Amino acid sequence: MLSPVCERRAARHWFTPWGTRGDGSANGSVARLGWALFRRVRDSCEVGFRMGPGTGCETNSEKGEVIAVALTLGDGPLTSRPPETVNYRIDGPAHRLLWQDFPRRVRARFAGETVLDSSRGKLLHESNLLPRLYVPVEDVRAELLEPSTRHTHCPFKGDAEYHSVRVGDRVAESAVWRYPDPVEDASWLAGHLSVSWEAMDQWLDEEEEVLGHLRDPYHRVDVRETARHVRVSSGGVVLAESGRAKLLSETGLPNRFYLPAEDVRTELLETSATTTVCPYKGTATYRSVRGEGLDLPDAVFRYEDPLPESAGIAGRYCFLAEGVTTTVDGTPVS
Repeated sequence: MLSPVCERRAARHWFTPWGTRGDGSANGSVARLGWALFRRVRDSCEVGFRMGPGTGCETNSEKGEVIAVALTLGDGPLTSRPPETVNYRIDGPAHRLLWQDFPRRVRARFAGETVLDSSRGKLLHESNLLPRLYVPVEDVRAELLEPSTRHTHCPFKGDAEYHSVRVGDRVAESAVWRYPDPVEDASWLAGHLSVSWEAMDQWLDEEEEVLGHLRDPYHRVDVRETARHVRVSSGGVVLAESGRAKLLSETGLPNRFYLPAEDVRTELLETSATTTVCPYKGTATYRSVRGEGLDLPDAVFRYEDPLPESAGIAGRYCFLAEGVTTTVDGTPVS
């Protein structure tokens, strides 16, 4: 299970009557689309809608609802429904593509073999989807590929053909795709292919292993000390209270407050088997709240050995669950 956090919200992505018109590596005029076609695109495009845990999105694990963030997700400027708080209007397709250089070497490994090795990668930013890495065809080992019977059509990119990856007895079915004859507005896809992140055993960004997905350059995390008074409670029971929390701000998401163990009623916490992965923070472990009439599964998480940019939250506890209220200086926060 991959996820930074469980969020109790829904994110709905709709096609609007206006979109973006670009040039060069942004897609140009495409017919304006409605919700029915949006669903068809979602179900047919090779990337799919794998938003949710671990994708840089937050998810309601109980309801399967998703709130997504960053340039092409949530209320980002390249989503199908950008924010209203802008002083511009974009004329063009409702589904937007942006093709940009990825600045570092990336490798993908499967069954002990390096399948992809490229310093010429491109990130495809696409409305309502996470960025996908594409690399020149020459940067993937052709001798490990075999044709697949799978084919899909995307109205914004064209017809995709697939290959499976075979190493010995292991096969990653239809894990590689390309658009041999992309639509005119996405002609820059020609000569490139993409490898399914989920199908590979390991991904390396230079020499560092990347978990969850490749990091979005438009997504950031900041950790700050705060003297605000943070109080966490449920059903009238105080679970934690602190004046020395760490505040974590993450692109497009509400602030989260991480509390030191000394300020948390750890006697009410029971270790859970759940673990999730965030590409920006690391691997989280979970605790359930049990006792004093409370039974809140996976209501608390912490990063015991976070990634460097999130080092300030190491070992601290964050509460996020239905029925749990966090107040900051007396005001409830989401």
